[in-house]
Amino acid sequence: MKQLLLVLLVSFVSFQATAQENDSIIVLQSKAGRLSGLIDIQDLVNEGNNFWEKEFKGHWSGIEFGINGFAHPNYSMYASNEYGFLRNKLLLSNVLNLNVLQYSIGFQQNRNTIGLVTGLGLSIQSYRLDNHISILLDESRNVHPEYLNFDSNQKSKLSSVYLEVPLLVEFQIPIRNKANRLYLSAGITGAKRLETHTKVKYKKENKKEKLKSPGNYSMLDYKVAGTIRIGYRAVNLFGTYDLVPLFEDRRGPVLYPFSVGIRLISF
Repeated sequence: MKQLLLVLLVSFVSFQATAQENDSIIVLQSKAGRLSGLIDIQDLVNEGNNFWEKEFKGHWSGIEFGINGFAHPNYSMYASNEYGFLRNKLLLSNVLNLNVLQYSIGFQQNRNTIGLVTGLGLSIQSYRLDNHISILLDESRNVHPEYLNFDSNQKSKLSSVYLEVPLLVEFQIPIRNKANRLYLSAGITGAKRLETHTKVKYKKENKKEKLKSPGNYSMLDYKVAGTIRIGYRAVNLFGTYDLVPLFEDRRGPVLYPFSVGIRLISF
């Protein structure tokens, strides 16, 4: 009887040891940032497009083309027969902007949708005048019309070249992915006039001729303009309005140049 009890006791202990070995739970140490050792939380965060992974980049640099005009003309210092002598042909008066340098500064630490944009560019502005009217300065440096009659097909224009520096605040809205953004920027541009000339093209004995006359024509050497720009992908529009008149005080008619246009190429 004692031997039977001893056999049963040994068998029970052996069974318990085997069961304990088979039912043991092994705890694995997971890497930090993982859930249940299977899902990397960092992978979830990085999945898809991250709109904020790059620095803020504005929209100034590029090649732009548009039309020019004069707003709020005032010829009160002139005789009635000289009124409107600088009235230009809007669709034939053009501006070409070569915005070659750009520097962008983001305002946000964790986003890249609002920032400041500056840079450098050249603006070539041309105003198509009445075919038979150019301008000249009298002995007091006042601007007056010059009437020219070479032939019936002659053309006249006034052109200037400016060096421009913008100061713009830009807002961007990501659409679909980080490469497609609707943007709106507004601010001012300061400009230094580099060169001005008038040009009259005509024919003489069936040969094309041109009369080019460089000068400052009592125009302001520096100017400030307000500007607004809006765009999405390939469509980029701009508009500017000068905050100072074209000519020096009491030297010419009071005219405020403006321009509107589209960007042809973005850098």
